[in-house]
Amino acid sequence: MKYLLNGVSLPYTANDADFIDIAKQKMKRAADPAQFHFCIYKKSVDARRRGDIRFVCTVLAQSRDVVSASIAKRIASAGFKAYDDNVQSPKPGSEKLLGRPLIVGGGPAGMFCALILAENGYRPILIDRGGSVTERAAAYDKFCKNGILDKENNIQFGAGGAGTFSDGKLTTRISDPRCTYVLERLREFGAPDDVTVKAKPHIGTDVLRSVVENLYNRIRSAGGEIHLGCRLDRIFKNTDGSLTAITGRGEIVCGCAVLATGHSARDTYTMLMNEGFVLEAKPFSVGVRIEHLREDIDRALYGDAAGDTRLGHAEYNFSDTTGRGVYTFCMCPGGEVVAGATEDGGVVVNGMSCRARDGVNSNSAIAVSVNREDYGGDVVSAISYQRNLERAAFELGGGNYTAPMQTVGDFLSGSYGTEPTRVQPSYMGGGRCKVADLSSIFPSYITAELKRGIVSFGRRLHGFDSASALLTGVETRTSSPVRMPRGEELTALGNDLVYPCGEGAGYAGGITSAAVDGIRVAERIISRFAQ
Repeated sequence: MKYLLNGVSLPYTANDADFIDIAKQKMKRAADPAQFHFCIYKKSVDARRRGDIRFVCTVLAQSRDVVSASIAKRIASAGFKAYDDNVQSPKPGSEKLLGRPLIVGGGPAGMFCALILAENGYRPILIDRGGSVTERAAAYDKFCKNGILDKENNIQFGAGGAGTFSDGKLTTRISDPRCTYVLERLREFGAPDDVTVKAKPHIGTDVLRSVVENLYNRIRSAGGEIHLGCRLDRIFKNTDGSLTAITGRGEIVCGCAVLATGHSARDTYTMLMNEGFVLEAKPFSVGVRIEHLREDIDRALYGDAAGDTRLGHAEYNFSDTTGRGVYTFCMCPGGEVVAGATEDGGVVVNGMSCRARDGVNSNSAIAVSVNREDYGGDVVSAISYQRNLERAAFELGGGNYTAPMQTVGDFLSGSYGTEPTRVQPSYMGGGRCKVADLSSIFPSYITAELKRGIVSFGRRLHGFDSASALLTGVETRTSSPVRMPRGEELTALGNDLVYPCGEGAGYAGGITSAAVDGIRVAERIISRFAQ
């Protein structure tokens, strides 16, 4: 039996043994601590009071023997909560599978779906329109140097999905025992050991790339196939009950298909609607990236403790819902702003940082909620809303994927023209940025919310609203603008052999939650079909 003791708080100078000692003392009220194995389960930094920075830990106590009901009751009274993180593998079903499972999309949802299916003997075929991690990195370097965009092989498309070129954040709001499983498997494939312990775990894009390669190799060794540079162009049901997928590299006949296409596959959304699949628009967010000096953010949050290796580099997470809703998203300490375009004539920004998080700047998105009524409520209008902002940013930057930028001081005052001084842009290495009026891109309600958010967050974090901080636009790919409805069996409406999955289908929001959704879909396929 496992038990969690939450909220153990000590100064950040304490070591893990100090937290475990507290848990053992509490356990003495109920049982013999020697009958349990104790370890740190989760660990976070509490920097709300600069002069009293603390670690807050959850300690896991695992019994070495069966715990009686009476002792379990005493353990609960001592402050421990029973915890079960076991993920039960489903038993194979009996329905005949008329072909191998096809998984469309090589991001977290597709990878973990393929991994589970492969390890259970289902020999899945995984396809992705983009290239390998190495090919993607080369394509992005070429894009940064000469402005030539590869629309199939970029920040968004390819092995590992969009998360491969990010901070590799594994934070999630969902509560599912599969989250622990995902973290443990990622560690098995090369993620740092602390991803299973930190409350805000991250891998770093430099390490994540090798993790993806190792995970792909495991899928192959377990009987799966992976075809990169293979875009899905059509999918339809055959008279014998199987499916045919038309791809850029030929036809694939499959028994079922998992659509884990990610949040940027706009042409795939259009194709699916043309094939008769049901898609619906949903709310999403748009905004800008804000950059500060990393040392300023560290000092603002940690004070004199800034730079202490035990704390790492500082992170923040803010939201303000007094208006339509504005929040920070995907905060990258010591990172850079990257170019996430997938279409000609559009500028898209995102954030990325390596494992060390030791770059000069820290950045995050500041995003404003966009409701269905803001764009008309249908899928085509939702995509057009994003695309129009990206094209406006492209034009404002002067073309060639140069990004418009503006100091926070100018943005808040309604002026523009000030060249960045203290904070230098990191987008595309800083070489493709142009001072401009970002408010000219957005509807007035977005601009107003961005300004209100910056001021609001500045009250919580000294210097957040500094005049020298830098804004770069536009951030439009925070989440998918559409959802592909699915029933209780996780299949698409009107086609019980197609499984919408992950962030692109509207059922996840980040690496961990997407991976969990991929696992859930794999479990449904296993429980339904014979091997």
